[in-house]
Formats: sequence, C-alpha cells, structure tokens
Amino acid sequence: MTDGGAVGVTDGGEAGGGAEPVAARPLRIATWNVNSLRARMPRVEEWVAEHEPDVLCLQETKQPDRTFPAELFASIGYETAHHGDGQWNGVAIASRIGLVGVQRGFGSAEDSEGCRMVAATCGEVRVHSVYVPNGRSLDSAHYAAKLAWLARLRCFLGETCDPARPVAVCGDFNVAPHDRDVWDPAELVGCTHVSGPERAALGDVEAWGLVDVVRALHGDEELYSWWDYRGGAFHRGHGMRIDLVLVTRVLADRCVGAWIDREARKGVKPSDHAPVVVEIGAVGPG
Repeated sequence: MTDGGAVGVTDGGEAGGGAEPVAARPLRIATWNVNSLRARMPRVEEWVAEHEPDVLCLQETKQPDRTFPAELFASIGYETAHHGDGQWNGVAIASRIGLVGVQRGFGSAEDSEGCRMVAATCGEVRVHSVYVPNGRSLDSAHYAAKLAWLARLRCFLGETCDPARPVAVCGDFNVAPHDRDVWDPAELVGCTHVSGPERAALGDVEAWGLVDVVRALHGDEELYSWWDYRGGAFHRGHGMRIDLVLVTRVLADRCVGAWIDREARKGVKPSDHAPVVVEIGAVGPG
C-alpha cells in the first residue's frame, strides 16, 4: 500500500485493520466471493477481525437462508441480510452501520438464474451484493441469460435508486471490464468474461451513474481479483479482475483508498477470489 494508506494493492493487509475506531477512518466497504461460506467462515472471521469492514458483501455463500450464520455475524457486531436457497450461488450483506430496506432478488424472470442479488441500506449508502451468472460459453443459453441478467440489473438500478445519491454495487461480475484486467487477452479470445457483449452490458450498468473506483485510482496497473485453482495460476500471475466495487459519483469523489487483498488468496483452502476493499471519506446523504 502507498504511504499514508491512501491507495494500494496489498499482500499483507497493511491498510489499517485492527483496533482503529470506526470514527477515526473512512467508511470501509468490501466485497468477497468466498466460494462457500460453510468452508470459508473461519477465514472470513479472521479477515473481518483484521480489516474491520463497515460493510462486507459476500457472494457464493452456497447456503440456504436457514443455515446462514447470522448469529455468528451478530456476535462480532454485524447485522446481515442473506439471499440463498441451496448449495449454489447465494449473496449476503453484513453491516455494522445499520441495515434496513432489504430486497432479495429483482422480482422478475431473471431471478430464475438463482439467488444472485441482495440490496440494503447501510448507513447512508444503498448497497447491492451481486453475483452475475458465469455464462459458461459464448454459444450457450447461459451466456444469453448472463446478458439478460446484466440488463435487468441496469433497469433495476433505474427503478429503485437515484445516481445522485450514495449507491454501491459490489460483487463478482464475472466480466473483466478491459483487456488490462486479464493476464493475457490473447489466451482468452472466444471465451466468456472478456467478450464484447458482456463488456458492453457491464458498461451499460456503469453508464447508469457508477464508477469503477479501484480502476479509477490505479490507472493501468496490473490488478487481479480471481485466479483459477488449477495450474498454479495464482503463483504464475494468471488472473482476472472480475470482482468490482462500483459506486455513484458522490461516493467516488470521496474515495480515499482502494485495494485488492491478495494475502487472503493464500494459505490453506482459500477462496479462488480475493477481497476488494474501498474507503470512502465523509459520507453524507448526497
């Protein structure tokens, strides 16, 4: 991380976890595809204790609502909202600054793709935790469903939010926004996650009034948030940046820090994704 804790990508989480009082630092929003909360909850607890996010969005909890560990989160100071129905998908928001106005799913046909969106107001920010469908292959019906899901997300934001207000859309988008967000664009020609229609659909979501603050702060720096478990991809640097924190301009203008915690991708039985964290100063009602 850079001097002063303003902007950086860390291997050791130097960005200020620990006992720092909430009032002494900016609002900290994080997103993490944990690839099974049942398998990864001890790691999540450790990470939360170290980094103390004010809001944590989770994806791929792979749990139904009835087994989500709400009481465990409550014991460490977090209210939670979860949307899950079984062993696949599943999204959650954990907040220690309040959590009201929960909405699970879009209430439309796109919800047939599984439990992939939950929204709630945390403090002054309307937060969305999203897990965009993978798409599988360009000639698959799942790919068409992915594009439809992203289009529905764009419409949903227009129906429920105001781009002049504090809004955050966080999660695993399963789209690398640009060629600079993958280790080797030539290796991925003809694959999902990098195709023109997917990137255009994500661009439409951003055009509603959202800023990719991690990229905005880091320019063309090499940044990845996901690495395949296979082939030593993490150690070879073969990654993709598909986990994003998109925020409205009122938040982006106050963003004082952003990083991807690669350290969380290490160790025993890690998720294949790393947490993405942003810090917002002086948040108000907009």
